Amino acid sequence: MPETGRTRDDAWEYSLYIPTDPRAVTVCRRTLRLILTLHGLTDLIDTAELLASELMSNAVLHTKGPACLRLRFRDGVLQIGAWDADPEPPRPPGRPHDPGEAESGRGMTLVRACSDLWHWQPLSRMGHRGKLVWCELNAA
Repeated sequence: MPETGRTRDDAWEYSLYIPTDPRAVTVCRRTLRLILTLHGLTDLIDTAELLASELMSNAVLHTKGPACLRLRFRDGVLQIGAWDADPEPPRPPGRPHDPGEAESGRGMTLVRACSDLWHWQPLSRMGHRGKLVWCELNAA
């Protein structure tokens, strides 16, 4: 791993704007993996990839218009956010122990189960009304 001169305690933020294209979710996942590796947060990669994939898949598959992956690290907490151009709130997650036969609709349940905290907020970007759905992982 290249020496970056940074520590796990440094604050940083990255945003990756993506087109409405299912392939963009893979680009987000791989970008996240690289960023976390370079910042020495490799122990968060697997869970962070799962969470980012779920959030970005929802943004790409269920909305029209641009989307953005936002990664922010501050005070030992990684925040993963997915912005999309749909101002409607996400469907609330089901309970993690609910058995389901549906092939879709479990993404936010995974986000709730695998993250330390999740929420959403209205947020306009690039001239579009929209929302940011985010979750947090503690690095400690």
